[in-house]
Amino acid sequence: MTRQLTYAAALREGLDLCLQHDSRVYVMGLGVPDAKGLFGSTLDLARVHGSTRVRDMPTAENAMTGVALGSALVGMRPVLTHQRVDFALLAVEQMVNQVAKWHYMFGGQQPVPLVIRMVIGRGWGQGPQHAQSLQAWFAHVPGLKVVMPATPYDAKGLLIASVEDDNPVISLEHRWLYGVSGPVPEGVYRTPIQQARIARSGNDVTVVATSYMVLEALRAADELALRGVSCEVIDLRTVAPLDEATLLESCRKTGRLVVADTGATSFGVGAEIVARSTERCFSDLRAAPARVGLPDCPAPSAPSLAAEYYPRSHAIVQACHRVLGLPAPAPEAASSHPLDVPDPDFTGPF
Repeated sequence: MTRQLTYAAALREGLDLCLQHDSRVYVMGLGVPDAKGLFGSTLDLARVHGSTRVRDMPTAENAMTGVALGSALVGMRPVLTHQRVDFALLAVEQMVNQVAKWHYMFGGQQPVPLVIRMVIGRGWGQGPQHAQSLQAWFAHVPGLKVVMPATPYDAKGLLIASVEDDNPVISLEHRWLYGVSGPVPEGVYRTPIQQARIARSGNDVTVVATSYMVLEALRAADELALRGVSCEVIDLRTVAPLDEATLLESCRKTGRLVVADTGATSFGVGAEIVARSTERCFSDLRAAPARVGLPDCPAPSAPSLAAEYYPRSHAIVQACHRVLGLPAPAPEAASSHPLDVPDPDFTGPF
């Protein structure tokens, strides 16, 4: 039986292997060598590999992203971590104007092997400035690859593939996934970038999900199965470049599409998937696609507002009912579990 690791432990193992096997790899980020090790994902790496290869950094995100870029241009393979995607906004100039452009400007002769890890998602009342999911921003920038692993297996496999890639990769990790467990093989393996995963096969409706919403989609599929609905769940894994082939094949099979994203509904990843599906296989769709995502307002801190802000599995069930032309399901039962902390049911494997 394949051993079980948490998402955080899988990331740590992937980083450890990359540091072992390639002397050009180094890890840098605010809090990387501290006692908590970025949710456990960098724990003890500084002790094992030394402070020159696992480095703390000052709160100067723009400058340090420039340092990472410069080292990548001279042959290093840096892995830079920002504790929140919100903090990385101070480095947008470097990521958008510099990191994403060098390979193109020099006719493909100058690789930029840089991985930037960022933490996304809600949690513990952190609110408008610490709980954003901005994958659509980065996916909009030509030259950046954007990955969103949802399982421990892919957390390790996509990280290794990203470190070995000669292009800059933005890796977005939802903070509620770090404690989720799942099967993770030992040793080096790679999850291919731009390859979605069919997390559950089905015939009646396709649900395409990103990051933490994959767990909610699988829960929704379980609920729908009790009502005789066969739901196919696709874990997108890579936002840019998009695995269009897997997406369209599933849409043509089921004829119905629901997209569940951790980010904003308007102008988001869901909007892009819906647009591509309607452009490429409109005649195969039996109903208008539906999107599940965040409303058009900043993330709240108050638990009472969070309960209305963040979609859960029931919102996916409702969307599936709409595209299937079924009566609206009964309202979701009230839960005593606080919405703004990780769901205890999501412990894995899945």
